[in-house]
Amino acid sequence: MTDQLVQAVSDLEEETVFKLIEERLASGTDPLEIIGLCRDGMADVGKRYEASEYYVSDLIMAGEVFKQAMAVIGQNFELETGEKRGAVVIGTVKDDIHDIGKDIVVSLLKAGNFDVVDLGVNVPPEKFVEAVRESGAKVVGLSGLLTIAYDSMKATVDALDTAGLRPDVKVMIGGGALTEQVRQQVGADALGADAQEAVVLCNKWI
Repeated sequence: MTDQLVQAVSDLEEETVFKLIEERLASGTDPLEIIGLCRDGMADVGKRYEASEYYVSDLIMAGEVFKQAMAVIGQNFELETGEKRGAVVIGTVKDDIHDIGKDIVVSLLKAGNFDVVDLGVNVPPEKFVEAVRESGAKVVGLSGLLTIAYDSMKATVDALDTAGLRPDVKVMIGGGALTEQVRQQVGADALGADAQEAVVLCNKWI
C-alpha cells in the first residue's frame, strides 16, 4: 500500500503534502525518512511524466512543492544536526537551463546540513572556479540534461584543473541522460543516479 505522503507528492496535492510533513515531524518521525518518502513521490511524478500522464508544467510544480517541503524539513533537521558540514558548489552547466533535478539535490543537501552554494543554471566554467575559491568547497556538482551539456561539463572540470583546484575537489555529475561513459569522458569522479545518491557521495567525501 502506498504511503500517504508518497501519494500526495505524486498527486501534486500541495496542501496535503505540507500537512502530512508537519504531522510527522510533530510525531518525531526521522526527517531523513520523510525526505525519502518525498523522494519516492517525486520518482512517481517522473514515471507519470514518462507515461505522458503529466506535462512539463506538472514537473515544474512538483519541483516547487518538493523544494518547499525540503525547506520545512530542513529547518527541523538543522536544529538537530548542529553546525554546517562543509561547502558544496552546484549548478547546471553552461548551455543548459534545466533546474528541477539540481534543485532537488540542493534541497536534500541543505536538509543534510551542507553549506550549499547554488550557482543556478547556464553557469560558465569560470563561475564554478570562482565559487570554489571563495567557499573552499571540496565537492562540485555539475547538472545537465541536454547532450550539449557534456562539453560544458568537461570544460568545467578542465577549468578546475587549470586553476590548480582539481586535486582537492571531488566532482559529481547528474542528469537524466548521463552515463558512466559520459562521466569518464568529462573527467568527473562520480555519477549520481539520483538526488539521494548525490547526498551519499557528499557524505563520503566531506
